[in-house]
Amino acid sequence: MHETTEPAAPAAQAAPAAPRRRDPEGRRRAILAAATEIIVEEGAAALTHRAVAKRASVPLGSTTQYFTSIDDMRECALQQLADEIDESIARLEPFIATIFERPDPIIDELLAYLEDPRTVHADIALMTSGTTDPRLRALALRWPERMVALLSTQVGEERAVAIAVFLDGATMHAGLTGTPLGRDELTRVLQALMTMPVPGSAHT
Repeated sequence: MHETTEPAAPAAQAAPAAPRRRDPEGRRRAILAAATEIIVEEGAAALTHRAVAKRASVPLGSTTQYFTSIDDMRECALQQLADEIDESIARLEPFIATIFERPDPIIDELLAYLEDPRTVHADIALMTSGTTDPRLRALALRWPERMVALLSTQVGEERAVAIAVFLDGATMHAGLTGTPLGRDELTRVLQALMTMPVPGSAHT
């Protein structure tokens, strides 16, 4: 009597590899992040499709897929940096009303700003880009104009403009020397500008 053998079960087939999930918005963010870092580290003039693709680890063609031109990418990257700088101004707002009685919190925020190389270089990139490209001028002026608007409520517009101009210079000084102004220097200059004589103004 012969034993019957059941046919062997077919070998299990390997499951097909899941298709790679496309994430267009994630890739665009990666490209934009790479562009902002290049601008901060090397300046806006260093921005190229090839440099961004290499930094973002994406194919070269991706940079033109998500941005119409290198100028478009540069403007978007500078816009993102300007948004980051806006956050630092927002941190000043709660202390503006007591700037004469309690200037220390504002000095603390300004020192933190000037001691942060990334923020300083981002601000300088905005200033230099706005100087050479009229399309970016409004973006570059956003920080000083907002600072003037905030300070004017307490010290008047003329003093506020003087303080904003001084802070632009202090930012450039920090970027060029790598050594920001110290607390005592910053405090003395700020107090001098807040109380400088202006005809017809309070705190003269």
